[in-house]
Amino acid sequence: MAENSNEMISQVGKNIQEKAALVWSVADDLVGAFKPHEYGLVVLPMAVIKRFHDCLLPTQEKVLETYAKVKELAVKDGFLKKASGYQFYNTSKFTFKTLVADPENIEDNFKAYLNGFSDNVQDILTRMDFQAQINRMVEGGLLYQVISDFNSDKADFSPENVAAVDMGYIFENLVQRFSESYNEEAGAHFTSRDIIYLMCDLLVAGDKNAFEEDGISKTVYDMTMGTSQMLTCMEERLKALDADADINVFGQEFNPFTFGIAKADMLIRGGDPDNMQFGDTLSDDKFTGYEFDYIISTNSSSDEACNRSHQTPGCCCSWFQIRKAC
Repeated sequence: MAENSNEMISQVGKNIQEKAALVWSVADDLVGAFKPHEYGLVVLPMAVIKRFHDCLLPTQEKVLETYAKVKELAVKDGFLKKASGYQFYNTSKFTFKTLVADPENIEDNFKAYLNGFSDNVQDILTRMDFQAQINRMVEGGLLYQVISDFNSDKADFSPENVAAVDMGYIFENLVQRFSESYNEEAGAHFTSRDIIYLMCDLLVAGDKNAFEEDGISKTVYDMTMGTSQMLTCMEERLKALDADADINVFGQEFNPFTFGIAKADMLIRGGDPDNMQFGDTLSDDKFTGYEFDYIISTNSSSDEACNRSHQTPGCCCSWFQIRKAC
């Protein structure tokens, strides 16, 4: 059984790497206008936007019909979220297909498309400073080609084609490539799937009996969540014990790109995006006073951050941390 599980993880990992490599190949369009270490400034936000786009595409007409009815109302978010089927929406008439069909107006139309997103998506794009990259692509005459590449089959991020967990790992793989282009330690942003599942299994192993009752509710926290894949895997493991259990995950991250991806993932999975907080846990803990059933975290910090943690009372720096509440 363990061997089969390892083979499955290995194959899934290979597929994720192949998909991420195809997406990263979009960076070929950016040569000259962007330096190699800047490719991720375009590829990562575009991947997030395309994931949102592909999730919303099936309900686009319903959202547009609803928007026409409620656009004059002071409070309309609830109606539009219900119409989209997600905690976010887009009221623009454009899709990636219609964007590339009108190359002469690609800049104005793409900006109109982005402006159609709900505020929670706007927050993600603002933190990623994506408007600045759009301007650079326009100046370099690259915007149309980049959007065209993300409209291709290799960037099909629909939920039917790419599961939530797999999409999260594609994002992490892209972050890893971005880090390598900066000559950073890529491992600081990536923890392999088999290690995460081992950590989850260790946490759950001593608590399986707790899921024999009805109405189970559990909370999970990751103080250095990165793109939140540990939280996603932990939720998956807990749901395997009780599909009806109420699992709420919380996390904090100080890198605006990985935070944006984590918040995007939470929005797409239907969770509460307010559970994903931006900031440095060591100097600005957003969850002071909270109590959690499980804590799962890797030390993804730099040496500088690690040194800061040693100077902070009650903090310690280790390779990874898993903890079950007493």
